[in-house]
Amino acid sequence: MNANVDLIGLNGGVGVLADRIMNNGLNLGRMRPFVDEKDGNSYMTVYRGGSPNDENSFNTILANTTATLRRDEWKTLDQALLDVSRYRLGGVQDLIDNGLVYNLGNAMGTTVLEWHDVSDAMEADLTMDGVTRSAGDRVVFQHNYLPIPIIHVDYEINARVLAASRSLGNPLDTTSVERAGRKVLEKIENMLFTNTTYSFGAQDSRSLNTIYSYVNHPDRNTVNLSIHWNHSAMTAAGILQDVLEMKQASINDYHYGPWMLYIPTAYETVLDDDYDTSTPGTTIRERILKIAGIRGIKVIDSLAADNVLLVQMTPDVVRLVRGMDLQNVEWNTEGGMVTKYKVMAIQVPQIRSDQNLRSGVIHLA
Repeated sequence: MNANVDLIGLNGGVGVLADRIMNNGLNLGRMRPFVDEKDGNSYMTVYRGGSPNDENSFNTILANTTATLRRDEWKTLDQALLDVSRYRLGGVQDLIDNGLVYNLGNAMGTTVLEWHDVSDAMEADLTMDGVTRSAGDRVVFQHNYLPIPIIHVDYEINARVLAASRSLGNPLDTTSVERAGRKVLEKIENMLFTNTTYSFGAQDSRSLNTIYSYVNHPDRNTVNLSIHWNHSAMTAAGILQDVLEMKQASINDYHYGPWMLYIPTAYETVLDDDYDTSTPGTTIRERILKIAGIRGIKVIDSLAADNVLLVQMTPDVVRLVRGMDLQNVEWNTEGGMVTKYKVMAIQVPQIRSDQNLRSGVIHLA
């Protein structure tokens, strides 16, 4: 299974799902029709307004399409997806754990996120009487736009397997939906740590209408990695010095922590070595964690070899723009002749900097 990324921006959408949303809107209830076991008719539950936690905010109406799943079968698929969502990957989970989440009020109606960065303005004057006027100044806000992606994976439920499940009373096989859910989560994680950008719409000189990762944001601070950490010539003291240089680079750009340190898979066992013979039982990892401001160290499998990141965990540096968590929907193709299923989410990590190009992301490579 491959996860697809559809983009919706100021000038329209890219992708089949994005086009459908732009042209018709997207009501999740209408994409989850179910068969009533009593009368055999197809129904769907639609949101009519009010609190999403109140059952009176929803209406059950006849569906305009023929459903294939029963209500309990939808619940089985949703439970499988819920179980998958608990196995979140490291970088995205750090944003959630640190409260670095910007929730969209209307994910389906938000085609692009407008956000602002600010200039450094205003100076305090020192006078004896407090009457002398200080120099007039004001903060300058710059408008930027972030495309809102829809990450989705298609899967199928075999009609014969579904019939066997109903006749024999066996649980519905959820292998496909679990795998689809993991692929969506992996794609969101990869948007943080891989060298892939997603652009849509008109670009300015700094391409601020682009979704960047930690490793390719144009304003990130870079530090040179002279010796690979798993090279025989590298010492524990050398690794520590690299981390201290990353911390200093962050401070030099007016970002003072707290930080998370992200390392590639090949460096995990390197940090488990003893720091030196004079302090047996103290690993390199434990020594790094004694540096003030570093909250933790995480291994990221999708991070390219010999790349290390130090990221300040504050909303002016990075946040997760979240419009919709993992959802199961039904997807008709070929004019409704073929019924498939789709796991989808509306989430995007947003790397940020100020108008002076200062960033709390430090990239050692």
